[in-house]
Amino acid sequence: MAQKQRYRSIENILRAVKEKFRDEDRLFEIFKNCYTNTLDTTVKRMPDGTVYVITGDIPAMWLRDSVAQLRPYLVAAKEEPAIADILTGLSKRQFQYIQIDPYANAFNEEENGNCWERDDTERNGWVWERKYEVDSLCYPLQFAYLIWKNTGRTEHFDAGFRAGANKILEVFCTEQNHEENSSYTFQRQDTCFTDTLSRSGKGALVKPGIGMTWSGFRPSDDACTYGYLVPSNMFAVVALGYLEEIAQEVLHDRGLAGRAGALKKEIYESIESCAVTRTEEFGEVYAYETDGYGQFHLMDDANVPSLLSMEYIGYKGKNHKVAENTRRLILSEANPYYYEGNQAAGIGSPHTPVKYIWHIALAMEGLTAKSEEKKLETLHMLAKTDGGTGLMHEGFHADDDTRYTREWFSWANAMFSELALDYCGYHIQR
Repeated sequence: MAQKQRYRSIENILRAVKEKFRDEDRLFEIFKNCYTNTLDTTVKRMPDGTVYVITGDIPAMWLRDSVAQLRPYLVAAKEEPAIADILTGLSKRQFQYIQIDPYANAFNEEENGNCWERDDTERNGWVWERKYEVDSLCYPLQFAYLIWKNTGRTEHFDAGFRAGANKILEVFCTEQNHEENSSYTFQRQDTCFTDTLSRSGKGALVKPGIGMTWSGFRPSDDACTYGYLVPSNMFAVVALGYLEEIAQEVLHDRGLAGRAGALKKEIYESIESCAVTRTEEFGEVYAYETDGYGQFHLMDDANVPSLLSMEYIGYKGKNHKVAENTRRLILSEANPYYYEGNQAAGIGSPHTPVKYIWHIALAMEGLTAKSEEKKLETLHMLAKTDGGTGLMHEGFHADDDTRYTREWFSWANAMFSELALDYCGYHIQR
């Protein structure tokens, strides 16, 4: 991966954060470790000028993770063209991959045939894994938009972006009627039920034509119980709004803008009418998943997009009370993946063992907190649960942070960095 390089803007940020944390040496040291780790260890510049980003301890690039990993550098890129070059290089590579296979979630550096498993699905040598996740197509749109808004750069809105954006619209529309219109299937042999799709790879049965778009898997890479994954559809609404604005303001393509805007409205109306349910204790809340036939999954998962991350991703429903009620539900034991222990309390995931809290979810709780005091409290909780490593992890046991999953998980490091930057007054413009 890339050799260590000194960037003036990052050095300036490090100095400012150190001053803010002048009485918090451990917070600063963890921030320094996390903020410099991704650029130093996961980023590779490719001969064609694009950028490849591994997820950490897995030698593949996830469309989702690669955005989350580099998102904190949008702050530094405002003043540092060399960092902006890295971000635009990643964006261009993401849209190359989307053109290769819009249903894949993770890709190889080259067409070498490497893969997580030799799954029963349409395959090619570029694809590391082909779990279809709505968020995998939302993140590249979000990232391309944020690069523009934070740096003013637009060269990544090229022919590849336009082709990839049209692919995304095509897939989202197809998956509004997954049962009849989609050819996508995925099966993994000799594995647990969360790692493969039911019904011979067709996946969860949903009511067609209600407006939301179907997802085979969650951002955790676990299979959906019900195929309309609400947080990912929320993210799609926001990302399609970004595409609509890009098409209008940069590409001057009224057709693309119109298609993105119309699909955004369809999905939004469906969420607000089909994904809200009433509970006795919390009132009206958003479900995590639904099938359109009336079945709901009331929970939240640590991976983003999540219900906890609604404000972070920029989704605004028709009734703010529903979002408030939902937050109360998912940050309580009514959420089956909310855990409390001797060291921490927070949201985990069915992707990891019981009572394992995720650093990503804790950071998200801080990023969506209303007070600076809560943000600082969350930073302290993250710092004291690092297992003594000076870096973040995937999940850790609520009673013992030395029991954790994934020694090297760049996404979690990035989330700590973003929360620390947010607390120190560095905000990503959108």
